[in-house]
Amino acid sequence: MALISVAEALDHVLAHAGPMPPETVPLDDALGRVLAAELKALRTQPPADVSAMDGYAVRAADVANVPVRLRVIGEVAAGRPFTATVGAGEAARIFTGGLMPAGTDAVVVQEITEREGDTVSVLKPTSKGRHIRPQGLDFRRDDPLFAKGHRLTERDLALLAGMNHPLAPVHRRPKVALFATGDELVPPGREPGPGQIVYSNGFALAALARRQGAIVTDLGLVADRLEPTIAAIRQARDLAADILVTTGGASVGEYDLVHKAFAAEGMDLSFWKVAMRPGRPLMHGRLYGRLGGMHVLGLPGNPVSAYVCAFLFLVPLIRRMSGRDDLAVPTESAVLGCDLPANDERADYLRATVQQTPNGLVATPFPVQDSSMMAPLAKADCLVIREPYAPAAGAGSRCAIVKFEA
Repeated sequence: MALISVAEALDHVLAHAGPMPPETVPLDDALGRVLAAELKALRTQPPADVSAMDGYAVRAADVANVPVRLRVIGEVAAGRPFTATVGAGEAARIFTGGLMPAGTDAVVVQEITEREGDTVSVLKPTSKGRHIRPQGLDFRRDDPLFAKGHRLTERDLALLAGMNHPLAPVHRRPKVALFATGDELVPPGREPGPGQIVYSNGFALAALARRQGAIVTDLGLVADRLEPTIAAIRQARDLAADILVTTGGASVGEYDLVHKAFAAEGMDLSFWKVAMRPGRPLMHGRLYGRLGGMHVLGLPGNPVSAYVCAFLFLVPLIRRMSGRDDLAVPTESAVLGCDLPANDERADYLRATVQQTPNGLVATPFPVQDSSMMAPLAKADCLVIREPYAPAAGAGSRCAIVKFEA
């Protein structure tokens, strides 16, 4: 199978992906989720005129000329309305959020009053409507405050609660299963034997997927044999995973059995090799079964290759299936902090640091870009994108970057 471009590969990954079916969840589980329906207010806020300050509810005509003394006939607190009518020459003590009593049309703040027993002296005039939050100031019943497709923020959750929605209709979170192949891998905490290395990819990939809102199941390490690899694929199917991510075994070596295992399970392969560095042996396909289709991403085994490929392909896939419109991490413009040689036929994604300067962003790639090196990846702020056959570029040249989330 011939190399395809990064753009073509992403088109393949997203071509048959759509938002997950809707489900109704409590607000506590709605942060970051995408609404599957329009939501209207179920009430008016505030439901009636209320005081915006602590002070005295009065008739504005009574406090147009000051100083003036008014008789205090009652008290209004939030949640404790005053049922009598306030007449001429009268006032009611009121606190923030209290319902305006009948007969009143202004609030005199307590700072411009002097209280003596059952009378209050108003020292400065107050106009009609002053310090009142009128009925419906925030929103009114049936106002369409949220459109279908909106991704909910923490501020939105407060508004939804205020609209009297205890639940939100959102798209289901995609379920991601992942496993790694390799007889050389051992879990962290165990001393590697001769020729073995500590497994690390799954921790970053699972965290990346969860950060995007997916539900992740790690199926662990799988031996470099066809039967265990097929068994892990079937386990992902039994879990009704929407996306299966594998690392390692996607290349062309004698022990790279992932492609053979997927072929044995009837996967519809869309591509196997991408013109990019790191990450050339990247595989994508679909597996169909009684529970529907499962997207498959076979990532390279090297840690940097696996993470960069997940960042560029898994993140947009999860976002599409979550109902989001902002699929790819946006590119930004920066200038290079060092010289770079001409590029070959593959798009290059260079790990780099970013500094904000008076003249804008400066991105400086690390001098060594080996795909096995985890320390530079952890220190990186972004990827510098070099297009295929890009000419040599000097320090200070413009470049495109995609930032990692802090």
